[in-house]
Amino acid sequence: MITRETIDKVFETARVEEVIGDFVQLKRAGSNYKGLSPFSDERSPSFMVSPVKQIWKDFSSGKGGSVVTFLMEHEHFTYPEAIRFLANKYNIEIEETEVSQEDKIEANEKESMYLVSEFAKSYFHDTLLNTEEGKAIGLSYFKERGFTNETIAKFGLGYSPESWDAFTKEALAKGYQLEFLEKVGLTITREDGKHFDRFKGRVMFPIQSLSGRNLGFGGRILTNDKKAAKYLNSPESDIYHKSKVLYGIFHAKQAIAKQNNCYLVEGYTDVIQLHQAGIENVVASSGTALTPDQIRLINRLTKNITVLFDGDAAGLRASVRGIDLILEEGMNVKVCTFPDGDDPDSFARKNSYEDLVSYLENNAKDFIQFKASLLMNEANNDPIKKADLIRDMVVSISKIPDRIKREIYIQETARIMDISEQVLLNTLAQLVQKDISEAGKKLKTEQKAFEVVKNELQVAQEKVNIVYDLERKILEMLLLYGSQEADFDDYILKANEEGEMTEEKETNTFKVFQRIYLSLQEDEVELANPIFQEIYTDLINYFNQNEEFNIEHYLMQLSPEHSQMVTDILMSEEKELLHNWETKHIYVKTKIQNVSQYVSETIISLREYLINKLILDLMNNFKAEEENDSVEIMATINDYNKLKVSLTNKIGRIRSTYL
Repeated sequence: MITRETIDKVFETARVEEVIGDFVQLKRAGSNYKGLSPFSDERSPSFMVSPVKQIWKDFSSGKGGSVVTFLMEHEHFTYPEAIRFLANKYNIEIEETEVSQEDKIEANEKESMYLVSEFAKSYFHDTLLNTEEGKAIGLSYFKERGFTNETIAKFGLGYSPESWDAFTKEALAKGYQLEFLEKVGLTITREDGKHFDRFKGRVMFPIQSLSGRNLGFGGRILTNDKKAAKYLNSPESDIYHKSKVLYGIFHAKQAIAKQNNCYLVEGYTDVIQLHQAGIENVVASSGTALTPDQIRLINRLTKNITVLFDGDAAGLRASVRGIDLILEEGMNVKVCTFPDGDDPDSFARKNSYEDLVSYLENNAKDFIQFKASLLMNEANNDPIKKADLIRDMVVSISKIPDRIKREIYIQETARIMDISEQVLLNTLAQLVQKDISEAGKKLKTEQKAFEVVKNELQVAQEKVNIVYDLERKILEMLLLYGSQEADFDDYILKANEEGEMTEEKETNTFKVFQRIYLSLQEDEVELANPIFQEIYTDLINYFNQNEEFNIEHYLMQLSPEHSQMVTDILMSEEKELLHNWETKHIYVKTKIQNVSQYVSETIISLREYLINKLILDLMNNFKAEEENDSVEIMATINDYNKLKVSLTNKIGRIRSTYL
C-alpha cells in the first residue's frame, strides 16, 4: 500500500488545473478556469476549475472534487491508481508498505483486465526488441517504415510471435488468469479447451486512453495470407470500446490543446510517422468509421479539426461522410488531401518538417470548398448531378448548430456554385424544418413521460424548505471561513441602577467554527439533512485538530458522496461565472462583505425558522376542548412569538451595524 507520506506529497505537489488541462481545454474565467464538461455532451461550458481551492466542479453532471477525484471519475482509476498516475507525472517517488493478501483479493475485475493488457504491451515490446524472431520480422518491418528506436519505444510498438500460444503460455506462467486474458481478447479458447493467441504473427500497436492506460491492441499481419484480415483490433471489452477511443490521443493531447487544432488520419502508421516528423497533434480513428464519441473526445481539447485524406478518390467519398458528424458537434472542419499515390505516412517520410507544415497550411481547405471541388468532379457538368451536389452541400450546412455560421456557409456555397442565396436558404429552411418536425414527433412520444417527471420534480421542489439552504450556508461558512477569527456582537440583558432591564452590546472574538458550534449547541440544534450533519461533525472535528484548514487535505479523508457535496458548496460562487453576467451589464455579488454579519444572520435565520416550525406544530396540536392544555399551549406560542420579535430586531441591528 502507498504510504500516507507519499499521498500527502502528491496532494501538495499536484496542480488541479495542470492535470485537468491534459484532458480538457480550459480557458481563464477570472481567477478560475472553465471548459466543456468531459462527462456530458454540451456546447456551453459548465465545467469549472479553481486553482485557489484546488478543486473542480462539473455543473452539468454534478460531479466534483479534488484532482484525485477527477482521475477516478474521468479515467475510472482506483484511488491508488490515481495517486500513482500523479506521482509519475510529478516525478514523486512512491513509498509503499507491504500489500496484504486480502488487498490483492480485493482488486476488482476491471483492474485485472488493465494489468493483463499492460503486461501484454510489455511482452510484445520486449519480444520485438529482444528475440531473434521479433527482430528479424517485427523490428525489420518498423525500420522499413522509417521508425526510429525512440519512436518505437514511445508508442510501445511490439511483435506477437508466430506461435499458437506463445503469449498465453507466458502470461499464465507469470500468474495472470486465463479468465482475464479471454476478457480483454488476447487469448481465444476453443470448445475443446485449447487456447491460442489472437494476434499471433502480427506487429502490435498498443491503443492507449487519454491518460495513457493500455486499453487494447491493433495487430497487422505481415504475410500474404488472403484469409486473414490485414489489421485486427482487440474485441470490445469492459476497458476497450473502439467507438470511444482515438489512436494516439495520449501522445497528442498536449499538442492539440496548445496548437488548438487536431489532425485526424485513418491509420496507426499515419499517426506515428507524422508524430515522428514533428506533427504531434494527430490522432486516428483506427480504421473504424468516425463516431460522435470520438469527435467529443477531440472537442474537449479543441474546436478545430483538420481531416487528412490520401489521394484515393473512392476512399474520399466514403470518408467525407464523417465531416457532417463533426459539424453536428459544432466544430470547425478543414480538409487536406495528399497527391495521388500518397497518404500521410508516405508524404511525411518524403518531406522535411518545414515542407510538411507548409503543405498542411497551404492545402487545408474549408469543408465547403473541399466538398464542392470533390463532388463537382463527380457531377461532370450534369445538371441533375449538380443539383444533387448542391443539395448535399446544404445538408452538411444544416448540421451546423450556429445560425450565423450556417448563413456564412450558404453565402460561400452560392458564390462557389453560382446559384442564388435565396434558393439555398429556402432549401436550408426546409431541411431545418424537417429536423424540427421529426424532433417534435419524438418529443410528443416522450411528452407523457416528461410530464410525469416534471410533476414529480414540482412536488419534490415544493417539499424543499428553507432549512436546507440555511444548513448548506452553515457548511459553506465553515468551509470558507472556519479557521478565521472575527468579532461578534452580542446583546446581553442587564439590570441598570434603577433595576430596569436594558440591552448592552458585548463584542467577543471567536474563530468562525467556534461561533457556529457554540450557537448550535446553545439551541441543541442538529442539522436536519443527514449528509449535512455528517459533514458538519467532520468539519468541527477537523478544526479542533488542525490549526489551519487545508481543503486538499480535508477532501482526502471524505467519502465520494461527501466530497462531491463539499465541492458543490465550495464552487457555488464560481457557478455564477458561467453565466457571463458582466457581458449583460448585470453584476452579481459573489463574496460577502463581512464574515460576522454572514454568520450571525444565518444562525439567527435558522433559529427563526425552527421557532416558526415549533409554533406551527403547537398550533396544529391545539385542541380547544382541552382548556387547561390550550391555555398552556397559547402561553408557549406567545413566548415563541416574543422570541421571534427579538430575533427580528437582532437581524435589524446586525444589518445596520455593517451598512
